[in-house]
Amino acid sequence: RNEPIDLVISDMRMPQMDGVRFLGQVQEQWPQTMRILLSSQADAELIAEAVNSGLIYRYFAKPWDDDDIVLQVRLALERRAFEQEKARKEQIALARTEELKALNASLEQNVSASQDELAQANRRLKNNFIISLKVFASLIETRRKHMVGHARRVADLARKLASRLDLEPALVQEVFVAGLLHDIGKLAFPDGLLDTPVASMSSRQLHEYRQHPARAEELLMPLQDLRGAAASIGAQMERFDGTGFPRQLSGRAILVGARILAVCSDYDNLQIGLLAPRLFTPREALGVIERSSGKRYDPWVVDAFSAMLRGKPGKASVEKDESDVIEAPEPADLDDLLIDAADVVAGMVLSRDLISPGGLMMLPSGHTINDRLITKMHEFEKADNEKLTIYIKKPVADT
Repeated sequence: RNEPIDLVISDMRMPQMDGVRFLGQVQEQWPQTMRILLSSQADAELIAEAVNSGLIYRYFAKPWDDDDIVLQVRLALERRAFEQEKARKEQIALARTEELKALNASLEQNVSASQDELAQANRRLKNNFIISLKVFASLIETRRKHMVGHARRVADLARKLASRLDLEPALVQEVFVAGLLHDIGKLAFPDGLLDTPVASMSSRQLHEYRQHPARAEELLMPLQDLRGAAASIGAQMERFDGTGFPRQLSGRAILVGARILAVCSDYDNLQIGLLAPRLFTPREALGVIERSSGKRYDPWVVDAFSAMLRGKPGKASVEKDESDVIEAPEPADLDDLLIDAADVVAGMVLSRDLISPGGLMMLPSGHTINDRLITKMHEFEKADNEKLTIYIKKPVADT
């Protein structure tokens, strides 16, 4: 009662209380403790009942093999260690969710301020909220180098695709947030699972992998402003033909955000080795998406995605069964310049997030650079012997 115990081994035949009853009380009071029973063949029926009811993890019939019991003890302790680590990572994820909840609540403050001041404050808070989401999204990416930048790329593709599909601005923003956070359910994954492409997973690994959208949805649902994004994340493994997970939804019964997320996420996953053992080129990845249209993906979404990547002008029509396209010019991309840190001067404005070579966001887009930040950039490049990728807005020409 006074010490943390990872594993209990008990004999079956003992005075006052037999092993099954004893381990049953252990299971009731300390369910996380692993339980092993030693018994004779005469107790087989009672032991089978104990195994089936979850009272014991393993049992050994007398006489046992010493090497076998040592191996099983080691496996039981490794399983206990894994469960403890998984619980610790889930606690980290829950803590981050609480931070997001607190940040979201702060958006409602300053109600007594003037209209102009309140509008400015809300804009700053919303920008900080998006920045926090980007930082939160990068948590999973810091564990594996090949995942760096994946969430930002998916979010950017999803936002552009949602705009091309002519969705409402609020839904476009919701899809963007879903793209940033679509992998946070993987936070508790062991390293081995993160390193295994989906096509190479065992049935046990695949079962655990398919749980990550639901886990992410559960983490985000307490945040009212993120419920739409959470629902899209939770349905990202549904298939258009109705054979997906977890609810086997089909067609337009799947949220449009989830249908967009599935296309954009898989397109990038194919290129970084998360779906298959080899890396696909962008052209090959697009070919896989197009060939799975009507099966894994919504043809309406795939047609718009394909047109977008191939540089065809126009926006998709309002959502309907056919995939008509109406010709209309798209807004021009933001004019920006790629420059070296040595060429940065105070007053320049970042046109894209400044990302470290390790994948962490150093400064958000829209940030005005000052002399102190220029010094920091030079110090970073010198210390890490890595060049920063810096995009700045083009200066407006004098008229």
